[in-house]
Amino acid sequence: MPRPKKSFETNNINFRESFASLKFVPRFFKEIRRVNPMLFYANVIGRILNAVLPVVMLWLGKLIIDEVVAQMAAKTKDLDHLWILVGAEFLLAIFSDLLSRGISLSDALLGDQYSIDTSVKIIRKTSELNLAHLEDSEFYDKLERARQQTTGRVGLMSNILTQGEDIIVIISLLAGVVAFEPWLILLLVVSIIPTIINEIKFSGTSYSLARSWTQERRELDYLRYAGASDVTAKEVKLFGLSEYLANRFKGLSDQYYLQSKRLAKQRAGWGSFFNVIGTVAYYGAYIFIVFQTVAGVFSLGDLTFLSGSFNRLRSKLQGFFTRFTQITESALYLQDYFDFLDMSFTEDTEEKKLPLPEKIQKGFEFKNVGFKYPKSAKWVVRNINFELKAGEKMAFVGENGAGKTTLIKLLLRFYEPTEGEILLDDVSIKRFDQAAYQQYFGVIFQDFVKFELTLKENIAMGEIDEIDNQERIDSAAEKSLAREVVSDLPLGYSQPLGKRFKHGKDLSGGQWQKIAIARAYMKDAEVLILDEPTSALDARAETEAFQRFIELTEGKTAVIISHRFSTVRIADRIMVLKNGSVLEIGTHQELMKNDKLYAELFRLQASGYQ
Repeated sequence: MPRPKKSFETNNINFRESFASLKFVPRFFKEIRRVNPMLFYANVIGRILNAVLPVVMLWLGKLIIDEVVAQMAAKTKDLDHLWILVGAEFLLAIFSDLLSRGISLSDALLGDQYSIDTSVKIIRKTSELNLAHLEDSEFYDKLERARQQTTGRVGLMSNILTQGEDIIVIISLLAGVVAFEPWLILLLVVSIIPTIINEIKFSGTSYSLARSWTQERRELDYLRYAGASDVTAKEVKLFGLSEYLANRFKGLSDQYYLQSKRLAKQRAGWGSFFNVIGTVAYYGAYIFIVFQTVAGVFSLGDLTFLSGSFNRLRSKLQGFFTRFTQITESALYLQDYFDFLDMSFTEDTEEKKLPLPEKIQKGFEFKNVGFKYPKSAKWVVRNINFELKAGEKMAFVGENGAGKTTLIKLLLRFYEPTEGEILLDDVSIKRFDQAAYQQYFGVIFQDFVKFELTLKENIAMGEIDEIDNQERIDSAAEKSLAREVVSDLPLGYSQPLGKRFKHGKDLSGGQWQKIAIARAYMKDAEVLILDEPTSALDARAETEAFQRFIELTEGKTAVIISHRFSTVRIADRIMVLKNGSVLEIGTHQELMKNDKLYAELFRLQASGYQ
């Protein structure tokens, strides 16, 4: 089905809104200065020096020409003063070039350091998010805008510093022009007014277009990935999806291109029109200076100085206002970045957090727990009441969509209950510090991450502070049956995994799962959660993995989610979920006697092995 055409006018940012975004610039420069104070101040001083050079060199040029004219008229030639002036201009030209290169170098180094710093801040801030935030498309758009323009923020830094430098240049050149002919300033103003009008007219339009297309650009990134990735390659080839994905990408890209093209044509057209007006005013001033020189009012040196100063002033002022628009648009992205950093994702409460119990005494209790996503009327789970006793192994079973994984995420505080509460040893889990509480758990999800790092790092992710503890890593690999994976790889624990990088080696689904399970064993957690952790293992390996799990978690609390009833039957108790509610709970024997959903599903699955 064709996608409806997008339009960005409804979200257009006007000049006042663009201008207001400049309030974030001081904070922006505080961050840059903090990254490397010495380099920052060296850059500023270099720009101040570089700003006064143009007028000095123009003045030297005037003096040289006047001296040349004087020597041409003199009967006795004395070129000493002329060579001093030429030498001075030569040295200033070299100094100016070195200074410009030094400024460019410091811009690049500061920009790289600041880019690294902002990326680190965004990664760390993202760690504060609840899972519900990342599953909200509108919030994800905000995150995407905060991540955008990392390199653009580097350009913003350079533009603002250049703007400050140009202000000094403009003031010095204005002083020189006023000293000769004050009313030339009037023609100068006339020559740059069209540029100002053009920049105000189109202020914020590029940002408006990019903002209104945030979600679509994320879709384009995904289509790029889906159409050209080793992860999707098998399905793309098998089902002949390449043409479909390419056409969908092209269709969406063409829509964006047409919007961007229309904006670019409008900007270029109006820019050309206004530039003609400005050029007419400039040449009016230039003709006036030429006539005054011919009339003997100005010398040839004065002509050179005034025409050069006027030309540079016009160029600098046009650049100033054009760059000002770029700065305000970039500052809008800066606003997105700081708005994201300033968001508070922690609970707004002054209630003192309680220390976690060193050892679980009673266990967890769900009391009338319900959860639904924000802006949704549908309950994912509701009226959930059960106890997970200390040291107990409990299995969650049910058909897809019954709410099993949602309960795990509620237990882990990835989500907060919409209603009801969860208790740990009779205390609401909200009374504990969230980060400290989550360290209580060792978890392996069905959709665990396959980090394309070394095998050692993949295992150590379960307790990253112990990455140098080889004995602990060996123990975790032994417990999870991952030692045989290690021995099969040419580089052992140092083997890069996946195909993204050089020397990387991909693993089978079962091998990846053994490594993922090893992460859970790396962490000496009070509670272990396995959410479909063995779905890629064969029956023998799965049975062995669960037997080991039961033995190795003796005395610890554990939750198991699995569709294989041959494995969940070894749990102490089994909770059966249906349509987001608890249908039945008990031991395997008790549930078989109940002859409800569990017994039905167990017999149905068992019949497949007969």
